[in-house]
Amino acid sequence: MKVGMMTLGCKVNAYESEYVMNLFQERGYEIVPFTDSCDVYIINTCSVTNMADVKSRKMIHQAIRRKKDACVVAMGCFIEANKDLSIEGVDILVGNKDKSKIVDLVETFFRERNEIRDLYEDLGTKFENMEIHSFSSKTRAFVKIQDGCENYCTYCIIPYVRGKCRSKDPDRVIEEITSLVQNGYKEIVLTGIHTGNYGRDLDTDFADLLERIIQIPNLYRVRISSIEITELNDRVLAILKNSKIIADHLHVPLQSGSEEIMKRMNRKYHKEDYRKKIAEIRAIRPQISISTDVIVGFPGETEEWFQESYDFCKEMAFSKIHVFPYSMRKGTAAAKMPNQIDGKTKKERVNRLVELSKELEEAYMRQSLGKEVEVLIERGEEKESIGHTSNFLLVKIPERHQQEEVVSVTIQDIKYPYCIAK
Repeated sequence: MKVGMMTLGCKVNAYESEYVMNLFQERGYEIVPFTDSCDVYIINTCSVTNMADVKSRKMIHQAIRRKKDACVVAMGCFIEANKDLSIEGVDILVGNKDKSKIVDLVETFFRERNEIRDLYEDLGTKFENMEIHSFSSKTRAFVKIQDGCENYCTYCIIPYVRGKCRSKDPDRVIEEITSLVQNGYKEIVLTGIHTGNYGRDLDTDFADLLERIIQIPNLYRVRISSIEITELNDRVLAILKNSKIIADHLHVPLQSGSEEIMKRMNRKYHKEDYRKKIAEIRAIRPQISISTDVIVGFPGETEEWFQESYDFCKEMAFSKIHVFPYSMRKGTAAAKMPNQIDGKTKKERVNRLVELSKELEEAYMRQSLGKEVEVLIERGEEKESIGHTSNFLLVKIPERHQQEEVVSVTIQDIKYPYCIAK
């Protein structure tokens, strides 16, 4: 039987989808493109924004239309947020629990041909163990170490669809990474819904885990997918200072550079806290790339407060800003706030911040001109190779190199979004 998978949303979803595909392969199923004629279609949905909901619905309907007798599985955050969802043609609905049981559920459906709704009122407090030893990508492997979030930022639906913080057993994390390294993966990306909060439900923490990870033999690079400014404590910074295995890149969500909007968002820090911590990081890693997320058009955001956020982003000199227009999510505190911002204003502010992001990206890229860097090759073609550096510069080399090869090059030119190297 043929299985097609469509993944929407974050790196955690990507990891979970990879895990599910591995499960199907182990049972003898063939994994094919989602656009093929399949016996099973799986849509791993997202619900972080209204647009994510729209895309999730669209992909579900595409699968239903594609083949009449196929089993259509819809799982993930969109389903968790809409437990009463009813779409004719969807055969299995799964939220953010029991994704590891998908193959069993599919085989039950083919035997009984009855709709299956595998949904829970509570996602519980135990981490649903998933381990992957081989990815479709051959150079970068993701390891999910944590799930859930309890920050309850006023704009965010994720705590409601991902549940309480739950962490993977540290021994299992080490075993999984060790296996991936032995299988040839050079870069490991640590991912979770609230990655830096790892271990709060166990007798450990994120720094403890990092200290163990960097001791794994032959591990070339470990990248932290995202971490809150409040979790970059002295122990994490000491590891960052002393271990070159940790990638020279941190993604540190800001969400707003306006003090008043930060407060309304229920962010857990002030601008000065953020400013001081970024300065500490740059003092120990001068060339580090620091990217961020920013939401514009939050309820009540005046032009003055937007400009304050814009100016703060410029001051921080981020290497990239991921800009999102505020999206109202039913059930969150911000959805009930007055002075919702109109779409035209949000779009105009998004465009202004995106333009600033490109300016900052190019300025950061220019700092690398003439410097020798190591590139992990992700795609090698006849006349060129492409890969990323430790500080996440996207580098194009006009020479052929093998995938997974680490190449020492000199940056000679900038042609956005690439650094050109030899």
